[in-house]
Amino acid sequence: MSTTVLELKNASIFQEENLVLSNVNLKINKGEFIYLIGKTGSGKSSFMKTLYADLPLQKGEGSIVGHDLVSLKEKEIPFLRRKLGIVFQDFKLLSDRTILDNLEFVLKATGWKNKEEIKLKIESVLTKVGMDTKGFKYPHQLSGGEQQRIAIARALLNDPELILADEPTGNLDPQTSIEVMGVLRDINANGNTILMATHDYALILKYPSKTLKLQDNKIFEVVQKKN
Repeated sequence: MSTTVLELKNASIFQEENLVLSNVNLKINKGEFIYLIGKTGSGKSSFMKTLYADLPLQKGEGSIVGHDLVSLKEKEIPFLRRKLGIVFQDFKLLSDRTILDNLEFVLKATGWKNKEEIKLKIESVLTKVGMDTKGFKYPHQLSGGEQQRIAIARALLNDPELILADEPTGNLDPQTSIEVMGVLRDINANGNTILMATHDYALILKYPSKTLKLQDNKIFEVVQKKN
């Protein structure tokens, strides 16, 4: 039986008082790769922010990686986020420290203490994204595609049950986007569940997968045409 990592029932997504999405019913199972598409302003980011508790779920029911989004308390949010890997469009790497120090910072902030375990974990995630020789560099010494690979590695540090990728190829050229997409697909093939917001329809055509569309305050599955 498949494990559910995200389920929303009759949920409404708000950005402050503004209704962004209504009557959302959605279930994501372990191991799935799902696209989230929609025009700018359709609510992709608000939807993602609700999932990692940057915005409260004000109406309906929602559970994500074992946490109830309605009853979630402020002090529980860090524990929720440790079970999630979040990849942003603009990388959000700390510019004043090396890649190794960026990743070590995250592990220490989430309770890791053993130096050898930290070292091995960092080596492991960098190898997964093909960046195992770049740890000594600073973010500004890397290309955009390399920085996004590091951001994906960072998202993998705590073995997340669900990766939320919010426009991860939004700042990248087409060829680099394909490379980063390849990394995400490999990670998914290893069992990680991924929900990826994107407006890059070329990627969806190249790597077809289950697709959810946000339109007119609703979210629905798009059935892709077979050639």
